[in-house]
Amino acid sequence: MLLEGKKGLILGVANKRSIAWGIAQAVSREGARLALTYQGERLERNVRKLAPELGDPLLLPCDVTSDEQLDAVAKSLAEEFGELDFVVHAVAYALREELDGDFVATSREGYRVAQDISSYSLTALARRVVPLMEGRDGSLVTLSYLGGERVVPHYNVMGVAKAALEMSVRYLASDLGPRGIRVNAISAGPIKTLAASGVHGLSKMLEYHRTHTPLRRNTDRDEVGDAALFLVSRLSRGVTGEVIHVDGGFHVMGMSAL
Repeated sequence: MLLEGKKGLILGVANKRSIAWGIAQAVSREGARLALTYQGERLERNVRKLAPELGDPLLLPCDVTSDEQLDAVAKSLAEEFGELDFVVHAVAYALREELDGDFVATSREGYRVAQDISSYSLTALARRVVPLMEGRDGSLVTLSYLGGERVVPHYNVMGVAKAALEMSVRYLASDLGPRGIRVNAISAGPIKTLAASGVHGLSKMLEYHRTHTPLRRNTDRDEVGDAALFLVSRLSRGVTGEVIHVDGGFHVMGMSAL
């Protein structure tokens, strides 16, 4: 198995439709021992219900806006795992009102929240897990979306946060490469998840993607899971600082056929 004996942390499992859950299933299937985080009682119930499918994962509370909770996660990982081979950061959030209407109407608080949770949290997390990953060909993977490269209606402040996230991937790859840690992102096509449900017009977005992408279908959660499996395994040992698109080729299109 690709990840036999490896230990990983996954943030962002909300329910069985989560992209993070698809990744957890893929890496667990290949032998990885996992730690999963949750925020709040409702998500804790969901994660605890799913956890048995992964064997006996370590479950940890984590609000990525709290330095104290990030410190506690790192401490628990050090105590329970000792070392860490990979981290999957699948966390993003924007205030619902910021995902409707025009970007120019973005509030200062809405901008701050989106950047803090969706972008800065990767750097804050990396700083804490690096000591557990050095010298182990460690891998950090985060999730992005094409709205960080191009304008997507109603994606608004989240698109700006994803742009910052992708640039963070490059700077972190430069910083952490000498310490034997790779940093990459997956830019997935739109998938109907709990997080995506807050984007106005999601159904139309999914239909447009299906009819205009070269593969003529929407992105499957398991496709993203397998791409993440590649990025956290030694198969991608020469890959860092990349944003890999798993969107059926949608990102290459300039316009649809007339």
